[in-house]
Amino acid sequence: MKDLTTGKEGKLILHFALPMLAGNVFQQLYNVVDSIVVGRAIGKEALAAVGANFPFIFALISFVVGIAIGSTVIISQFFGAGKMAEVKRTIDTLYIFMFFAALAVTVLGILFAGFIFHLIDLPADVLPSAVQYFRVYSLGFIFFFGFQGTSAIMRGLGDSKTPFYFLVGSTLMNIALDLVFVLVFHWGIGGVAAATVVSQAAAFFAIIFYMNRYHKFLDFRPRHMVFDKVIFKKSLKIGLPTGFQQTFVAVGFLALYRIVNMFGTSTIAAYSIAVRIDSFAAMPAMNFSSALATFVGQNIGAGKMERVHKGLKATLVMANMVAVAISVLALLFAKPLMEVFTKDQQVVEIGKHYLLIVPVFYIIFATMFSINGVMRGAGDTMIPMVFTIISLWFVRIPASWLLSLKFGAIGIWWGIPIAWFVSLILAFTYYKTGRWKSKAVVKRAGEKVAGQLE
Repeated sequence: MKDLTTGKEGKLILHFALPMLAGNVFQQLYNVVDSIVVGRAIGKEALAAVGANFPFIFALISFVVGIAIGSTVIISQFFGAGKMAEVKRTIDTLYIFMFFAALAVTVLGILFAGFIFHLIDLPADVLPSAVQYFRVYSLGFIFFFGFQGTSAIMRGLGDSKTPFYFLVGSTLMNIALDLVFVLVFHWGIGGVAAATVVSQAAAFFAIIFYMNRYHKFLDFRPRHMVFDKVIFKKSLKIGLPTGFQQTFVAVGFLALYRIVNMFGTSTIAAYSIAVRIDSFAAMPAMNFSSALATFVGQNIGAGKMERVHKGLKATLVMANMVAVAISVLALLFAKPLMEVFTKDQQVVEIGKHYLLIVPVFYIIFATMFSINGVMRGAGDTMIPMVFTIISLWFVRIPASWLLSLKFGAIGIWWGIPIAWFVSLILAFTYYKTGRWKSKAVVKRAGEKVAGQLE
């Protein structure tokens, strides 16, 4: 456990963010290794199928993960206030919710996979592989949710290192199984999905064994868990907006895929690769934001609002420095990065244009996410949801569609930074009002919770 209410703000956030960043790098390697093995060993149709699964899977899990974020905020604020009994009840409630949510998502996904892929006009040469990949992958949702829930609990309590260690082992296992299932057993795209399921299951069981043995306070014993309705309602109040936000984003990705699909299999494959690379570039900003959210939650719980403002300033400096460095690397090595995934030069050229446009604006993305991290840590998740919906559905999708009509696939890519800029303006404007301070779960008498920031 880590107390973030004392000590140098920037140093604490950096040390907290680094294990999460490293862990998410390894977690993203699940998908990247899948794409490399599929693209080089099976073909661009299979590569497009794996890429088409990303927004569909994200749509299924995003709502649940968003609600779990609400529990994490509550855990961090209760922990900062020293209310350990409430922390334990929140943990139990989260686990019970995640279990039943995983079952529901698995059933819904299997039933509607074919319908969704038809709805987004996935080409006929890609559709069968996309459905096969998803139906195998869906068997691992319960392990995915279990591991993500446990990781969220530990992060809320200030421990971002332990989940990282288990992610490393899981990712290495996934890489090995990918190679064995595809190159040795010749199981094709189903083998790639199976490798991910086995690796996720191993990570979940390993972290539960560790937790039960070394952290009795966090022990995972289903028969002794108690579902607290009051805490769950608080989790919903905070988490539902984030859940809806993630869901609208996921459905927006499906809508974007429908636009991309208009340009054929090569463009779908190129977009799939570019999104994988983009996800790596976005991770530092997202993890600094998550670290800041936990920092904000604990310090608001402890009544130390001045540390919140200092934490944001430190996070902006660190996140933007990393964003600039990643932008330069992406611009310099756009073509070689694409060639890691595929030998098809048509796919490489299309994806290269994406990497010469979007990375230029990573600094806008990093600043936007940092500001949103403050609001989420305070428990004010409704406003970020509204801003995300506006920037995605009213800016990015219309802009990508209209620009694609005139400039082709390049127009789709330009819709991304335009939407980021709008979202940043909205987030900064709301942050300056200070209204997010009134959303804290832990209230303190006489505390000024709203008003203009210094």
